[in-house]
Formats: sequence, C-alpha cells, structure tokens
Amino acid sequence: MDFQQILGLGLLQGLTEFLPISSSAHLILLPLLLGWEDQGLAFDVAVHVGTLVAVVSYFRHDIRQLILGWLASVVKQDHTQDSRLAWMIIIGTIPVGMVGLLAGGLIETYLRSPAVIALATILFGLLLWYSDAIGKRYKNEHEITIKTAIIIGLYQVLALIPGTSRSGITMTAGLFLGLTREAAARFSFLLSIPLIFLAGGLKSVELMGSTIEVEWFAIVAGVVISAISAFACIALFLKMLEKVGMLPFVIYRLVLGVLLLYLYVF
Repeated sequence: MDFQQILGLGLLQGLTEFLPISSSAHLILLPLLLGWEDQGLAFDVAVHVGTLVAVVSYFRHDIRQLILGWLASVVKQDHTQDSRLAWMIIIGTIPVGMVGLLAGGLIETYLRSPAVIALATILFGLLLWYSDAIGKRYKNEHEITIKTAIIIGLYQVLALIPGTSRSGITMTAGLFLGLTREAAARFSFLLSIPLIFLAGGLKSVELMGSTIEVEWFAIVAGVVISAISAFACIALFLKMLEKVGMLPFVIYRLVLGVLLLYLYVF
C-alpha cells in the first residue's frame, strides 16, 4: 500500500464510522473509483482499532463512570444512572452480536454488492430523515429503558447490511423512541464500543490464523490516521448536531446512493 491509499482509507474510516452515512459504502466506493487493490485484513483491523481508540478516548470519563457503576451494581447491588446506562449498552449489543456470529458470513457473501449498498444507503437515509422529522426528542440517554435498549439493539442488526450505517440506524431508532438528537448520538457512539471491540477481535483472530505478510508502517499509520480523524469527527458532530439536524446527512446519502446506482447498477 502506498501512503495515498493509507491516508485515504484511514481518513475515510475515521470520518464515516460515526457519521450516519455508511462507512461500508465509502470503503467500497473509494477503492473502486481510484482503482486501488484490496487493502487486506490487517489494515481493516488497524483502522477499526483506530476508531475504537478515538471513541474510548473521547468518552473516557463517561466510560470510567459506566464501568465503576456497573461493577458496583454487580458486586454491591448498588444501582445508579451510570450502572443502568451500562446495562442498557450491554443489552443493546446482544442482538447484533448473536446475529453477526450466526449469519455474518452469509451477509458478507450475499449482500456485499453495489446494488444492495446503494439501496440501503438511500432507504435507510430516508428513514433517518423521517425519524428526525417526527421524533419528539425529549429523553436523554439515562432515560433509556430495557425495552428501548432492545429495540435499538434490534435496529442495530440492520447495520450488518452494507450501506445501512450502524450509527445511522441506531440514531434512527433512538429518534423514533423519543431521544434527543444528542442523546441518540451519544448512546449510538457508546453502543459502538463493544461492537467495534468484538468485530476487531474477530478480525484479529482471522489475521493470526493467516499467512499474510504484515506491512507495519501501513498498520501504525492506519491506526493513527483513523483515530485522529474519528476523534475530530465525534467532537464536531456532537457540537453541530442540534443546530443542523440530520437533513444534510440524508441529502448526502441520497446523492451517494444514486451515484452508486448510476456507476455500478444501471
């Protein structure tokens, strides 16, 4: 891999992992447009590690409180709003974890086509717009109930379809269920931590069992670039979200979906 490809894919992963615009659509589209060779499993692991570093760094104080609260709820049966939120994150992760383990291979085989990605980008973009338009937006993330966490978790299963956007679909669910834009985004980002950790872990296991030669410069650069860009993206997105809403991202998704259809389907 040359540095142009490392920089492009690292930035792309960092910027699209947490925006509601589908990282998978971009990571497939950019190499196709520029004629790049497949970046390989090792680099995929690296950029996922980078985004994990970014979200953990940004929410480090929240995560510390969530872990301490969760431990207190388990050991001392001392329940607080932090322990409650920690349990909601765990509950919300279970559906996609189960489906991913059972059917992840089938999804990768049969649904990773430009047509599927384009349609998912458009359809779930419109659903995001609808949820933002009709959502009551009066709850914060600490008011999430078990039922709400399960529903958001079930929506997150749809993110296994390339083009859906994990952050986009979980924010869509949160908005439908009455969360504010910021609360929906914060819960979505916190919900990403166990999922990215699990996905990165599975890819790492695959990597250890392969005979692929690792390009260490590309790995380290990929981690750093994706981490920095993802951290900046999270901070900016949360700062501007209440002002601009979801419409700019919806419009972008529609344009991207139509472009994909034009280039690879029609």
